Amino acid sequence: MDLNQLKDNQGARKGRTRVGRGIGSGKGKTAGRGHKGQKSRGSGKVAVGFEGGQNPLYRRLPMRGFNNCLFTTNYVTLNVGQLQTMVDAGKISEGQTVSINTLQEIGFTKKAKDGLKVLGTGELKTKLVIDAAAASASALEKVKKAGGELNLPAAK
Repeated sequence: MDLNQLKDNQGARKGRTRVGRGIGSGKGKTAGRGHKGQKSRGSGKVAVGFEGGQNPLYRRLPMRGFNNCLFTTNYVTLNVGQLQTMVDAGKISEGQTVSINTLQEIGFTKKAKDGLKVLGTGELKTKLVIDAAAASASALEKVKKAGGELNLPAAK
């Protein structure tokens, strides 16, 4: 026996089914796809998880797992120019200690969030003591220049 005489046993390899080749073949006309409908068409495919427009299972179940968004710090921001406007309006007096609680009392903010952050936009001419969770370098400079004090928590 030579290599060119080797062949599979009878029935070991099944031939490819040729569909759509006449009714005599048994797979003619609709070619095994049934009658009409989306799945009988040439491009009749739906995305994995698609439920016919119904809200799919992966959207019905609650989200779980880690998300960095849960650990962000959200400050109530306040510009030094806004502080000066409050002093001019008589809501804050000179030399008064300004904290997040003070701002809630005068109606500047409803929620305390993660504390107060002072930013440096605007000018401050009044001496104030400010208790804040964070502040920009320009705000720190402007408050000191006006003769005030900006109290920040100790760095971690």
